[in-house]
Amino acid sequence: MRDHHHRHEHGPGVHHAFGPWARGGFGDFGPWGPGGPGGPHRGRGGPREHGGRRGGRRGRRGDVRAAILALLAEQPRHGYEILSEIAERSSGLWRPSPGSVYPTLQLLADEGLVISRDEGGKKLFELTESGRAAAEALDQTPPWEQIALDVDPSDVNLRKAGMTLMAAAVQVAQAGTPAQKKRAVEVLKEARRSLYGILGEIDDDEDED
Repeated sequence: MRDHHHRHEHGPGVHHAFGPWARGGFGDFGPWGPGGPGGPHRGRGGPREHGGRRGGRRGRRGDVRAAILALLAEQPRHGYEILSEIAERSSGLWRPSPGSVYPTLQLLADEGLVISRDEGGKKLFELTESGRAAAEALDQTPPWEQIALDVDPSDVNLRKAGMTLMAAAVQVAQAGTPAQKKRAVEVLKEARRSLYGILGEIDDDEDED
């Protein structure tokens, strides 16, 4: 579902060139994944999920309920639109699962805050009057912005740099000559070696202890 609506920021043919890497970018792969330093820890179905960085202070809990109310206060949306909007507005730092969003939508419907109607075979969700009142009573800071408050900026920058590197590799894979692709492979191998080398270094702060 997310694949279809993922923005093609890295040019056409990304899926073909890099398969599962490209489908979610580094945001869904390896250390940049939802459980990595820059992304939230995926929940297993529930109205709230963890966000924030690993190894540091615990991040804020992403309030799926509040996010849904805030988004539906803007306009009616399909479930997949709610998922993609949360991910996009949090810059990929918070990606709630369908297993948390859809049960929360059902709970809001049971409470009389949300109604749905069929539109082209898909459910379109919108707020009732009670739902609008509940949305107006929310904190003025949107939940996706609250998630970012407890995230280390270096984690965000590292994630963005990784995605940019992948985008460049995709472009070489698509448009490069065989010789250029061979050189790109060596560059990427050297980058990988350098990154692992960083893990073996002692930070200045640690050296002072």
